[in-house]
Amino acid sequence: MITMTEIARLTHVSQPTVSRVLNGSQTVAPEIRERVLACAREHDYQFNALAKGLQGSKTQLLGVLVTDISNGFFADLAKQIETAARKRGYSMILFNSDYNPQNEQEYLDVVRRYRVDGVLAVPIRETSAEWQEYVKKLDVPIVTVTRRAKGLDSVYVDHIQAGSMVASHLLEQGFRRFLFIGKDYDGKYVGFRQKLVQTGYGEQTANLVYQDDVQLKQALEGWFRQASERGAVFAGNDIYALRVLDALRKLDVSIPEEVGVIGFDDTSTGRYLNPRLSSVSQPIAQMAQEAVARLLDRIEHPGQREVLDYPLSAELVLREST
Repeated sequence: MITMTEIARLTHVSQPTVSRVLNGSQTVAPEIRERVLACAREHDYQFNALAKGLQGSKTQLLGVLVTDISNGFFADLAKQIETAARKRGYSMILFNSDYNPQNEQEYLDVVRRYRVDGVLAVPIRETSAEWQEYVKKLDVPIVTVTRRAKGLDSVYVDHIQAGSMVASHLLEQGFRRFLFIGKDYDGKYVGFRQKLVQTGYGEQTANLVYQDDVQLKQALEGWFRQASERGAVFAGNDIYALRVLDALRKLDVSIPEEVGVIGFDDTSTGRYLNPRLSSVSQPIAQMAQEAVARLLDRIEHPGQREVLDYPLSAELVLREST
């Protein structure tokens, strides 16, 4: 494999100049930069990022940790992060915790071993002692995305506000019983329930933690048969919402006449169903761009400064399911 010294000889520039070009520096004259890059491409130069990290220099690598890459929302988020990072000369390594705290801890260990320059993370539970303890071990900047983590730079949608918006919409549509699919500590449920309690529907609000499709169908049937009032299901993400729609169809429940369904994330699948799925849209591109910008600012300009708390607004996308 060709070395930096050999590239320097072939392009008639100094080895430090080659190093600056291959490390993404923009201080080299464009014609020299292009000559060096062309030579590196021609000879298939492979940049040893790990070795560079072990030497204490920047690797131009970002670690990106998400909770469920099978969810279209996180796939889109990862793509937007990659686009924003690439524009600044950085690459990314993607990790999927699959909502498993052990996986999350192991991947944070891997991030440390790879000597990445910084981490963008979607924590499983950002308030847990385990998460906070592992974050302390990282010796690189970290920005949380989609979740607000105390003491860390965070770029996120205000889930409590979004949950409240969903509750208001469902009440306006005449629904009077409510079921949330997801964890009770989820900010979406917190905001959803707060609004319903304020409007006198706290007793008509329940939540269900999804386990599998059989359990979901049985729980929905029991909930549906409890009372004759028109009910609505708010799913913590669009994947849960699709499963709710399928279970209700199998129960021969009419949507939205008898039960309304609304999801969260506004992934593309929901737009092509019958009925099409109402959902909550998050500004994925803006979230990714702001998070990457903040992380790179931390990397390139280290030092103490105020923690960034950057909430973004969600948008209700209303379709036939509500």
